[in-house]
Amino acid sequence: MFSDKIYKHFFSELSKHFFIVLFALSAVVWAVQSVNFLDLIVEDGHSVALYIKYSSLNVVKILTKFIPLSFLVAIIITIEKFDNENELIVLWTSGLSKIKIINFFFKVSILVTILQLFLACIINPLVLNYSRGLIKTSDVNFVSGTIKTNRFNDTVEGLTIFVEKKNKNGVFENIFIRDENKIFKSLDSDKNTSSLTIFAKKANLFPKNNGQLVLQKGTIQTENNNGKIKSIDFEKTILNLSGIKTKSITQAKVQETASKLLIDCILMKKNNFILNCPSEEKFEVLAEINRRFGMPLYIPFIALLCSFLLINREESKFGGLYKYYYGGLAFLTLIVAEILVRYSGSSYQYSVFYYLFPIIFIPILYLEILRKFSFENLKR
Repeated sequence: MFSDKIYKHFFSELSKHFFIVLFALSAVVWAVQSVNFLDLIVEDGHSVALYIKYSSLNVVKILTKFIPLSFLVAIIITIEKFDNENELIVLWTSGLSKIKIINFFFKVSILVTILQLFLACIINPLVLNYSRGLIKTSDVNFVSGTIKTNRFNDTVEGLTIFVEKKNKNGVFENIFIRDENKIFKSLDSDKNTSSLTIFAKKANLFPKNNGQLVLQKGTIQTENNNGKIKSIDFEKTILNLSGIKTKSITQAKVQETASKLLIDCILMKKNNFILNCPSEEKFEVLAEINRRFGMPLYIPFIALLCSFLLINREESKFGGLYKYYYGGLAFLTLIVAEILVRYSGSSYQYSVFYYLFPIIFIPILYLEILRKFSFENLKR
């Protein structure tokens, strides 16, 4: 009964510190990334609503990234807190075994490992793929603020729009449009046309009416592959802007692809749903699989490393350096694991080594802990 209360107290403190650190680190990184995502509005012409959705969905990726580091910091803070408040001494004098506390830390690390595996392998690619789908299915939001005056607007690839000014009624004056990608091919049925240029004195934008741009009193010039130019004057013509896509990347990246599809790619299974599976991308695909399935295995390893902080430090002349030594060693392990996972996709041998390192050394580290604390008990 007494030990159950202790474990609940440990778990409560550890969980509190873990989530505080996790959300604090994630909030800082998310704020920085959200600023970078402003290009979706400024450069690519997407709506504010899409920007908010897209940046919010990326929180899951950031949270998943910081789980190992947050767990490491949470364990160190929790142990140091109990040590500074002399709670650990009370527990040891009451007869509670340090091995039981270490086993408790190890069990919690397994739960955190499962959490990261669930987020990294299932939730994270699903959410990121959905966020990429928002951009893919989104049309350019050509509201009045998107087309800026006295500026060449090239939000859409192959399409340049220039407007001299905009009057009080919202009417564009002296508009120039250069179409080099046959976006408005309905204006000219000639298959040999290489580019199309439109000049108009006035233009009205109707974003709610299927994104129509009504041009008045202008000229349409078409240039064919032979360099010949043909001009057509008009009093009024309508350009349909709906369905125009921006320069935003719409193809799903490797990080946004489901784990099953990545595994099928590595196993050379034919899959028409994955585009990121050519032979030159296998390095990136294998590295991403290792990041999702291999990185979480290092969480129990760093939990055992931090367990050395429970060693009786009063009897050692280097007792004050224990928290820096083992805490630094655990932090270094995470850095090395992050670096190695980037190169683990270069060959299957490196990938096997990446998985085997924590699997082999976790039992060795645990046996060393048992030996260390058994020796400490004998000294008493």
